[in-house]
Amino acid sequence: MNAPLESTLWDILGVIEPQRDDWLFRQRIIQELQDVVRTVPSLRGATVEPFGSFVSNLFTPWGDLDITVMLDYDSYISSAGKKRKLSLLGDVLRALKEKGGWWRLQFIPHAKVPILKFEKGRPAISGDISIDNLGGQMKSKCLFWLNQIDGRFRPLVLLVKEWAKTQNINSPKFGTLNSYSLSLLVLFHFQTCEPAIFPPLQAIYPTNLVDDLTGVRETAEKTIADLFHANIRRFIADRSRPVNRSSLSELFVSFLAKFSTISLKARDFGISPFTGQWEEINNNTRWFPRTFALYVEDPFEQPANTARTVSVRNLDRVQEVIQRTQLTILSPNLTWIDLHQLLVKPELSRVILFRKQNQNSSGQMMHPLPQQQLPQTRKHVHSPSAPVIAARVQSARPENQLRSRINGNHHIHGLSSNPKQGTYSNSAVSEESNPNKWSKQGMQQQQQQRGDVTNSRQQLWRPRSQQS
Repeated sequence: MNAPLESTLWDILGVIEPQRDDWLFRQRIIQELQDVVRTVPSLRGATVEPFGSFVSNLFTPWGDLDITVMLDYDSYISSAGKKRKLSLLGDVLRALKEKGGWWRLQFIPHAKVPILKFEKGRPAISGDISIDNLGGQMKSKCLFWLNQIDGRFRPLVLLVKEWAKTQNINSPKFGTLNSYSLSLLVLFHFQTCEPAIFPPLQAIYPTNLVDDLTGVRETAEKTIADLFHANIRRFIADRSRPVNRSSLSELFVSFLAKFSTISLKARDFGISPFTGQWEEINNNTRWFPRTFALYVEDPFEQPANTARTVSVRNLDRVQEVIQRTQLTILSPNLTWIDLHQLLVKPELSRVILFRKQNQNSSGQMMHPLPQQQLPQTRKHVHSPSAPVIAARVQSARPENQLRSRINGNHHIHGLSSNPKQGTYSNSAVSEESNPNKWSKQGMQQQQQQRGDVTNSRQQLWRPRSQQS
């Protein structure tokens, strides 16, 4: 194990891990948008619901917030046509302008899924509003449920996303990877590492999930959730499968190695988390003829390509960034400065350095599982800046530290049709794959936080199908 890298990764997680008021702030935005939607006559009966990284619990404090306005179809699943979606988003745009307090409103009508972009708060986080995106919401829940298999999935996704932002390869607007594709790359890595941590997703959900979103919404969602959870439990219960005991740093290094020739390999192969294999493009009957630089199949909506915005030129740049990161990390003269320049932006690096200096001066040892607290002066941000540095400095003070929440314990109450299944629990995770097994102190922390952190989520968003 690369000890400096392992320690640095956990230091980074201690800074990018969302805190309780990050959740509450997003929930407040959702509620405020719901209040605005109620004033729009064409949206009578519609509900405002989150999806994306907020629902999958794969977001950072400065991550975007994806929201969909679900129209009222009398409990049945349906979807408005594109022309009507454009008209309704126009109505929302006018209502938000009239209400005030919503900034940088931008209507994107020609996207595959038409959206209305916004910023909210000071400092602001950005968000996208769409219409009737139930498929996106269910995909997000599936990623959330997958963390039940192994608690290392979520930390590695957060680290890869932060690294990709730092290296400017996480921007579909500019022809690089979107966050959903990055999450699927980590998922694919867990399927193809030795030994495998995740199964092919066809073993969890054998059909096209979005095709099963028909009929009564509550019934369809419950049927999908029940099958998903049953197959996850079956996979976890299989004691004959070999156990992967790789550390977080080892998984990160092998992730880089796997995709270090991604531009070359993408000429002939696509990435399929559904089958858990590199698929030869010309022999794959599910996929369209080669029209993309990179093919990362959406396992819940085959054969959609989640990396369709990546250009050939930018794919070469992605490969160069991966190779440069790999070479630096494997250097015998590696320093923490080198790691920080690769993995996080300077603003976050300063916060991490402050934390370590503060802990050293107080005589405390840095534990691999980072300690956090709810800051007294928390700011909400779109990107790390002076306000978020101030908040993270406050949270770094030893007297204010709180138990870690790295291992997937954040959840939105009621995501699953079965709350016991939708909530992350050690009892649902295989003992061998649970990262807390690596630390006795970590196990004690999780036992303590199981009550505190879970209870703090009880008032967060519930889907309409579970509202009383």
